[in-house]
Amino acid sequence: MSLRELIRGPASALLLVEFGREKGLSPAQLLAGSGLSLTKLSDPNFELSCAQELRLINNLLNLLGHPRGLGYEVGARYHFSIYGLFGYGLISSATAGDALKLALRFLPLTYAFTRIAYHEEHTLGVLTFAEPELADESIRHFVIERDMSAAAVLLKEIAGSEFSVARFTLKKKHPVDQSASSAGNILGVRPDYLASSNSLAFDRSLLSRPLPQANTVTVSMCEQMCAQLMERRIPHTGTATLVRQYLNITPLGTPPDLPAMANLINISERTLKRRLHDEGTSYRHLLAQSRSSAALALLNDPGIKLTDIAEKLGYSDLSSFSQTFKRWYGVSPRTYRNDSRAKIP
Repeated sequence: MSLRELIRGPASALLLVEFGREKGLSPAQLLAGSGLSLTKLSDPNFELSCAQELRLINNLLNLLGHPRGLGYEVGARYHFSIYGLFGYGLISSATAGDALKLALRFLPLTYAFTRIAYHEEHTLGVLTFAEPELADESIRHFVIERDMSAAAVLLKEIAGSEFSVARFTLKKKHPVDQSASSAGNILGVRPDYLASSNSLAFDRSLLSRPLPQANTVTVSMCEQMCAQLMERRIPHTGTATLVRQYLNITPLGTPPDLPAMANLINISERTLKRRLHDEGTSYRHLLAQSRSSAALALLNDPGIKLTDIAEKLGYSDLSSFSQTFKRWYGVSPRTYRNDSRAKIP
């Protein structure tokens, strides 16, 4: 199932319409061809597809003439309240670290189009934003900008005024128009371009600080309701798609086993196996897909040693990783990296 088939609540689309209104655009212009209306978007129980929100984004970009940095400007408006119970669960967590764990657990309930993952580098916490498979480059850049900006806003609202971005990187090239580069910043920090990933880094010591509005009852209530919403949306998105999303945001290393994954998506192990079987796949197959894709991404970064890649992926040594990689792709990781003819489409 593709990204375009996933569903979400109306708050993000409504925010986009309100943003367009402030720029002098009418709702009719912004919603053209999307199958949406203000009446539908005003209903908190209404659910729309990602394809519908992407059409709205496309309309917004076309009508405004594709200005640089628009995604950052829009993303800065995604405060915790737009996420409903999910957002209130975050600010009611005991610590910012607990809030981050909760956010990653229920990431499919956000409005992100990028695949967001978290890892740690020494004293830094790092969020990475994998680019969605969207053919239109301008839409792809917009959603990356928006998702990164929205994540920074949410982190600042959770962790407090002391939160700041220590490093901001983008995979894309530096804009040709130097004067326009000032439009691209997150919390006042401009990006480093041509990086190996789209990422935001911050002082991870902030994650251990207690939150002033912590409330265990509220967190528990929000977690239960988010789990119920996830369960209700599974028939629409497909269990395999949901598992892929969780595998994509799981830190590299030792992946969750089947019981752990079942617990993450709030269904029994038996139900998870049955649903995946009904969709023509298995957890073992999905796990291999996720790890093999991660291996390719790491190998495409020449700055990472093969031994380090093996370690990041949870292998005991390079030999074990090499054997598995060759089973996946028919060539060794060293050959893949060094021989352009071995590149895998």
